[in-house]
Amino acid sequence: MKIKELRKLSREEREKRLKELQLELIKVRSQFVAGKPPKNVKLLRNLRKEIARILTINREEDLKNEAKKR
Repeated sequence: MKIKELRKLSREEREKRLKELQLELIKVRSQFVAGKPPKNVKLLRNLRKEIARILTINREEDLKNEAKKR
């Protein structure tokens, strides 16, 4: 997903997507460790990047909410 699409999602939807991506990342890593080559070589990299995007958006929202409280 692109960053604009992720920003449109609600916090709960992003959290759900984050859990799904983390589970998929674990599966891909376990296959890699087991010696089975991944079908898509960039999949591992793309999963990590999307997880980072979601975490970044969540952190930005947290900081905005903190600033509003002050």
